Parts: sequence; structure tokens; C-alpha cells
Amino acid sequence: MDRDCLSCIKYLMFVFNFLIFLGGSFLLGVGVWVLVDPTGFKEIVAANPLLFTGVYIILALGGMLFLLGFLGCCGAIRENKCLLMFFFMLILVIFLAELAAAILAFIFREHLTREYFTKELKMHYLGYNNTDVFTGTWNAIMNTFDCCGVNSPVDFEESLFRLINPNEMVPAACCRRGSHPGDSAYIPQEECLMGNMLFRNNKGCYSAVVDYFELYIYVAGALAIVVLTIELFAMVFAMCLFRGIQ
Repeated sequence: MDRDCLSCIKYLMFVFNFLIFLGGSFLLGVGVWVLVDPTGFKEIVAANPLLFTGVYIILALGGMLFLLGFLGCCGAIRENKCLLMFFFMLILVIFLAELAAAILAFIFREHLTREYFTKELKMHYLGYNNTDVFTGTWNAIMNTFDCCGVNSPVDFEESLFRLINPNEMVPAACCRRGSHPGDSAYIPQEECLMGNMLFRNNKGCYSAVVDYFELYIYVAGALAIVVLTIELFAMVFAMCLFRGIQ
């Protein structure tokens, strides 16, 4: 391979690895933001072990991409074959792991439907037992997004919550709060618990959460595709540079 071609590959590999470096920095930033976010999203994450684990996976993945981008840039600049091979193997493992995660997410996408969440809510939501992870998570969601149930307050009919609390139509987490900032007091709670629509949140949490994160979901999906493409090209250029170094 002639020197001009090798220099071109070296430059392209540096660019792609710098982008990986930036991608890792972005994931680290997202992970830290979720953990320290003052708007209440961290309460939802903390209440759900699966989401809590997911945040640390994002942090670990961000840190690894950050390190890989740095190693790739160093390998390209120094033309070190050992460093390039180490970089190639690590990024191949990460690429396959991300691809497997995307496939699993597609396979289990039915677990993210309204029907699935409604069934789970009816079967497992207890109402006031915040020591129960499932109940605590739902209370945090309904308080944070000012919503009630998956589709609407009707979801609590014929539910475990109604069996435990037969005199209440909806849980306290569905009740509207005071209009003043920082006012966490419920307004007439008894009327709300009896089912008065004027004093409860009537929007379902599925729509509320999807509306809130709709833009972020599309952005995250687009970024995931971009990151996978960059990683693929980085592996190709790393191997080309590895084979071109004498």
C-alpha cells in the first residue's frame, strides 16, 4: 500500500475515532444527567432496578467508547499495530453487543405495548406500598408526569388496587396537586379518591410519557444508527491501516 493511501486511511480512522470519542462523551453526559436530574426523572430511575441498571450500562458504555476513541486516535497517529489490533477487537465486541441489544429490543417490543402495561398495572399495583418496587415506580411516574393509569383512570377498575382499597376509585398519586410551584399538597383529595374528574389527572401515563420523550426517542434511535455506522467504518479503517503498516 503506497504512503499516500496509507495517510488517507490514517486520517479517516482518526476522524472516525474522534467521533467515537465524542459519542462516548455524549453517553457519559446522558448517564450523569439522568442520575443528577433535578426534575424528578431520577426518582423514576431509582425506583426501578431495571432502569437503574440501564443508567449504569449507559455510563459504562460511554466510558468504554470514550476510551476506545482515545485509543483509536493514538493508534492511528502512532501507527502502532498492537494498539490497532487491541482497538479492533474491543470495538468489535462492543459493536456485536450493541447489535444484539437492538435485536433483543425488537424481539421483545411487544412488552412495550399499552395492553402489556395495563395488564401489569391491574395485576401488581398496590397503591400505597412504596416499598414495593413496581408500585413505587408507578407512583413516581404518575406524580412526575401528572397522569393516571396507563390509558386513563379507568385502568384501575377490576384491579388489585381496587380489591385492596374498595372505597377508592383511584390512588392518591392520580390526584391533582396545588398550582403553586413547590406546592406538593393534593387538592381535595377525598373528592379525587371518590372519582371526581375535576380533582384527578385524567390523561393516561402511556401517552404522557410518549409525548414527553417522543423527540428524544427519535434522536436516540438516529444516534444509535450513526454510532453503529461510525464503529463499523472505524473497524474497517483500523484493519486497513494495520495491514498497510510495514
